[in-house]
Amino acid sequence: MNTLIFQSDFGIGDGAVSAMYGVANSVCPDLHIYDLTHDITPYDIWQASYRLVQTVNYWRQGTVFVSVVDPGVGSDRLSIVAKTKNGQYIVTPDNGTLTHVKLRLGIEEVRIIDETINRLADSDESYTFYGRDVYAYTGARLAAGVISFEEVGPLYDVEKIVELPTQKPVLDDTSVSGIIDILDVRFGSLWTNIPKTLFKKLNVSFGDRLEVTISNGRRILFKNTMIYAKLFADVYVGEALVYVNSLDHMAVAINQGSFARAYNIGTGTSWQITLKKESK
Repeated sequence: MNTLIFQSDFGIGDGAVSAMYGVANSVCPDLHIYDLTHDITPYDIWQASYRLVQTVNYWRQGTVFVSVVDPGVGSDRLSIVAKTKNGQYIVTPDNGTLTHVKLRLGIEEVRIIDETINRLADSDESYTFYGRDVYAYTGARLAAGVISFEEVGPLYDVEKIVELPTQKPVLDDTSVSGIIDILDVRFGSLWTNIPKTLFKKLNVSFGDRLEVTISNGRRILFKNTMIYAKLFADVYVGEALVYVNSLDHMAVAINQGSFARAYNIGTGTSWQITLKKESK
């Protein structure tokens, strides 16, 4: 018996999430079911992808994730289950949701869901709620041991899964550049795709100042210096800082304030950020 975890853009204002719980419970009432989040911005596959990589590796081997952010529901996009290199499973439409997991954690194997076997009874003419009829049902069967991973369906080439466009961070003599991957939503911090290991090659110490430039295309939205701090408490309330976030990537914040709101910053590959050592 393994754990089942749901993620979606459904919100909890109606019965959609509860219906997925009900399907899973009907498969096996002893399943342990949890929520990752149901507050993904509607149709935002990029955000869904990042929330998975933020969470998946902290759950034990065998845990089954069901991620339903599916603007192409009912179309010819594939329904798949991916096995990560650390042994977790992700049930999802093949629409880019696995981008960050593949990039950072690695995917060992992918199978296409065989809907002739793995679909809720009497739902074969329903084309708008795959989260309930296919993904929750298949995820629950896999987590409960009703089916094995091999019984999900036929193998699919890992290299053929849909990936959203990404950019690799770039290091030069005095700076490192990357993109703003996601926001720490509640607090408005900017989480970048620049890993701590790459940043450390600048030989910057806590307390040093960095020149931070943020742009969207050719338009510069922010350019100023700030402290590289170990803790938020190392700077004054209202002061900006560069720090290492909980995923060991570089981030920018305002102590007890929202950097994203203050400077109207967004996320994705068009949002570029550069951290440069201040000249002495």
